[in-house]
Amino acid sequence: MLADLTATGPAASVVVLNPGNGDAPFDAAWRARADVLRGGTTATGEKTKVLGYVHTDHGNRDAAAVKASVDNYLKAPDGRLHVDGIFFDVVSRDCGPGNATRDHYAELRGYVEDAMHAVDPVVSALVVNNPGTAIADCYLETGHRTADVFVTYEDTYAAYTGGGWLGGNVFGPLDGYRAGSELDPSGTAFWHLVHEVPDADAMRATLRTAFDRGAGYAYATGAAMPNPWNTGPAWEFRSQTDHAATLG
Repeated sequence: MLADLTATGPAASVVVLNPGNGDAPFDAAWRARADVLRGGTTATGEKTKVLGYVHTDHGNRDAAAVKASVDNYLKAPDGRLHVDGIFFDVVSRDCGPGNATRDHYAELRGYVEDAMHAVDPVVSALVVNNPGTAIADCYLETGHRTADVFVTYEDTYAAYTGGGWLGGNVFGPLDGYRAGSELDPSGTAFWHLVHEVPDADAMRATLRTAFDRGAGYAYATGAAMPNPWNTGPAWEFRSQTDHAATLG
């Protein structure tokens, strides 16, 4: 899978590396894979961003344990950065009492940024939150934003094209679900992950639908649960990155 992904051109915009659910050592072999992937060039001429995976149990995992997982990626023995940021998984979508849950994730984002800047003061950290569904708009509030990118859909193709799409990337207490474009000046704040996509035609339709729904990133695969992310799609990565490039 990694060999196929490394050879793909244009390269994927973002790749998430997940050794042992984020807690196996990010050792020399993993760091070497990350370095090769970061050498890829995307359709927009940028380099592939590689992220380390960290699970958070909807904000219930102990903060010290989460930070230790972050350190696994960002504090390498050679003193260099081999990833461009962190992908926080199993993220709560709700603000919590007095925005406490939101503020927990904002603190984690700050921890990632500080750790990366300690190694390279000019580096730009990329932080992703994955609630897997629309997220409360408090997470994108100015001065309290918890991530650069939010995975606001993670489910099957059948749900994506049926009744599983809630109608927006964000929601608020007064106006319900909405695209969230007013909170996304870069056009890259939202990411849709769709699995059990039946064929390449459906993959292309999925990407078009994702971008129409306000996603700046999208990925479609035919693989199924319990883990659709540990194997490449049957149509291979190149056809997907090629098609994404035609859509902008």
